[in-house]
Formats: sequence, C-alpha cells, structure tokens
Amino acid sequence: MLSFSEVCSLLRKSRSGLYKLMASDSNFPKPIKDGHARSARSYFAAREIAAYQEAKLAGRDAA
Repeated sequence: MLSFSEVCSLLRKSRSGLYKLMASDSNFPKPIKDGHARSARSYFAAREIAAYQEAKLAGRDAA
C-alpha cells in the first residue's frame, strides 16, 4: 500500500496535481480508505499504480 505522498513522489506530482489527475483520468486507480471516518487516511494499491504506469507506457509506445 502506498500513501498519497508516496504516489506523488512516484508520479512526480504535487498533491493538487495528483487530485487533478484523479479527476481527469478515469483509468487512474481509486484510493482505498483506511476506515469510515472522513479523516481516515487513504492509500493506493502499489500493483494498481504500477499497472497504470505500464498502461501509459504501452499507450505511448503504440502511438
């Protein structure tokens, strides 16, 4: 599991940039909440982020 900060570092995006990417790209993995409270931390599955990056690379190579 990756935190928001770790995903920002991996994708070289700011926190607001990551939120914009999440809003604009329907293929971007959805975060997983660690609880039901509004303030609960959110995480991303590392394999989903890796698969997203692989799909982007494959799309670039196909174009």
